[in-house]
Amino acid sequence: MNPLIYAILGLVALGALGFAIVPSLMGSSRADKRIKALQGDMQANRRETSAVRDRETRRKNVQQVLKTQGDNYAKVKKRVPLQAMIFQAGMKIKAAAFIRNQVIIGVVVLGLLLLIQVPIYYAPVFALAAGYVVPRWYLGLRRKSYQAKFLDELPNAVEAIVRGVKSGLPLNDSIRLVSKEAKEPVRSEFGRILDQQSVGKSMGEAVSILFDRLPVPEVNFFIVVITVQQQAGGNLSEALGNLARVLRNRKQMKLKIKAMSSEAKASAGIIGSLPFLVASLVSIVSPAYLVPLYATTTGQMWLGIAVLMFSTGIFVMRKMVSFDF
Repeated sequence: MNPLIYAILGLVALGALGFAIVPSLMGSSRADKRIKALQGDMQANRRETSAVRDRETRRKNVQQVLKTQGDNYAKVKKRVPLQAMIFQAGMKIKAAAFIRNQVIIGVVVLGLLLLIQVPIYYAPVFALAAGYVVPRWYLGLRRKSYQAKFLDELPNAVEAIVRGVKSGLPLNDSIRLVSKEAKEPVRSEFGRILDQQSVGKSMGEAVSILFDRLPVPEVNFFIVVITVQQQAGGNLSEALGNLARVLRNRKQMKLKIKAMSSEAKASAGIIGSLPFLVASLVSIVSPAYLVPLYATTTGQMWLGIAVLMFSTGIFVMRKMVSFDF
């Protein structure tokens, strides 16, 4: 064979060997690039998998908290025991003492009615109403007033906690600040949270006692935010800031609904007061005109029917002008 051919083949072999070895020595081979790219993809996949796992864990924690609080809220929608109603009204009296006072009021009213010679079959009815309905009505007013005062101050308390957290204070210290400087009843209720923590309860368990005294949606929102943050983490100041805005928007909506329904409530009040007003004016002008209504058996029967129908109308009008928030 021609030596020239051998020389050409040798040069080709050397060139191929150099082409294969020199780039790898210089660190720029395609294999290295592919390995680095593969490693980068694997790290990205790990980060993505970890993020998905964290989101899934957080979602499950949030679902569990919402389910727990939803069950608690569903329970309070049922019939509330007397002692629980007294507790939610901010009163310290026991249920037995409250019932004793109801009995005393009923007996006193019954004695007064018999003293002024009210018919024997009407006196027990009025005495029962005075002894049972009136105290329960007063208890309901105290309960609503306590909740209204708390909800009126709650947005300010939440914003104070947000400012404390943003300034670097721990959540406990921010709540302690609210318990010292906020208005009542927020001050005492947040103080109860700190008392629960002092006996070893976590923050999530401590804030849940608010719902025992104040079973309203706004308090439920606050408990959910704190519990979720304690279990799943997150930006507490941002979550509480959003909650404060929600609470203020709900307050504005309540005031708007109250203003829009005020005309209907005024009309219901006028209609409900007309029978008493007309009877009073007629008795002043002609005192003997209404005497047969309560002095005769027939008149008393029709008076009882009128009271029953009047009570039914008042109940229907109350339902028409009452709104749940």
